Amino acid sequence: MKFIADFHIHSKYSRATSQQMTVENIAKWAKIKGIKVIGTGDFTHPFWFKELKEKLVPAEPGLFKWKEDINSDSTRFLLTAETSHIYSKKGKVHRVHLIIFAPSFETAEKINTRLSWIGNLKSDGRPILGLDAKELVKIVLDSDPQAIVVPSHAWTPWFSVFGSMSGFNSLEECFDDLTPHIFAGETGLSSDPAMNWRLSKLDKITLISNSDSHSLEKLGREANVFDTELSYSAIVEAIKTKDPKKFLFTIEFFPEEGKYHYDGHRLCGVRLAPEQTRKLNGKCPQCGRGVTIGVMNRVEELADRPVGYKPSGAIPYKSLVPLGEIIAEALGLGVASKSVKEIYNNLITKFGSEFSVLIEADPQEIKKITPPKVGEGILRVREGRIKIEPGYDGQYGKLVIFEEAERSGSPISEQINEPSQKSLF
Repeated sequence: MKFIADFHIHSKYSRATSQQMTVENIAKWAKIKGIKVIGTGDFTHPFWFKELKEKLVPAEPGLFKWKEDINSDSTRFLLTAETSHIYSKKGKVHRVHLIIFAPSFETAEKINTRLSWIGNLKSDGRPILGLDAKELVKIVLDSDPQAIVVPSHAWTPWFSVFGSMSGFNSLEECFDDLTPHIFAGETGLSSDPAMNWRLSKLDKITLISNSDSHSLEKLGREANVFDTELSYSAIVEAIKTKDPKKFLFTIEFFPEEGKYHYDGHRLCGVRLAPEQTRKLNGKCPQCGRGVTIGVMNRVEELADRPVGYKPSGAIPYKSLVPLGEIIAEALGLGVASKSVKEIYNNLITKFGSEFSVLIEADPQEIKKITPPKVGEGILRVREGRIKIEPGYDGQYGKLVIFEEAERSGSPISEQINEPSQKSLF
């Protein structure tokens, strides 16, 4: 069965996360997006864990569904959580985020019990633990050999395994003798597989992509496409073996649009390419303080291969822009505007899901029910004919699909006669 999965999200119990991130809403919005399997996120939080146990019922082995969703196409949930580790190792303070996958509530409960001895799990959906990343792997594997740990957004400057501000130079430095149990890594919004392919040491792991969403609208902004049976073990096995017949491709943000792609200093409005940073010795040209070193710079620092290198057996990927952003850019309006939402809803009704619109729908068919620029915008994104001012120091990149003179602000003029479902595949 071919399906899309997004494993890394957050619940309403995480800081800076929408209160709309509930089981019911996540289940509904996953369908809108075209996501079949969604991570629960935050299973370490006692209140969220309680809600998950009350509102989810078993589906296929290791997967669950919202108990009130009785439709055959119901969203499946996979138990996941993210933990934040701040600790000292060999004289340096490291800050690393990790994702945990658990095959059952029993396993998740064992993990929670062990972690509750170390930190306050009630404080945040993504708890802060003074625990070596290696020790988390031990706890997870001791709880259940089928549970896995994956480094989150592996290149983000402040909180990741390779982060410029607090990371390591290799997986081995972080996980020591338990490195063989780390068989996947998350690219994060500011990097894509092509950037990771430049490091030969990463050939042995599988690159996965997830939204790290804090709101319903951002679910699936990065995701994974599989062709396996629906089960926890089948999904994990497809990731572990990197089988191209079972793990088809990842869906990626354009990395330039991520918040930490380039170097820079947000307070001074300074954005720098890696070569500019080197010329300035890492200092902001406005205030003289050190700039935040972004993902592109860090990749170049550790890379042992040229730009464009693709290792054999690499899982392919597609770079997309969320549909709401394309519509907003085409019309020159804000993503939250009424006109953008109206067009978005009509497209979902017509084509079945956001991913169907982004990947498969005929632009000419899209143009029949939207301003023509929307269909043209989707086509340009598919073909990579866009411009992005790279993000830096916590500032998202600025997407440009149309020049100002090209945009149309015309409202939708046609009505949809009847809904239809199109397959993403």
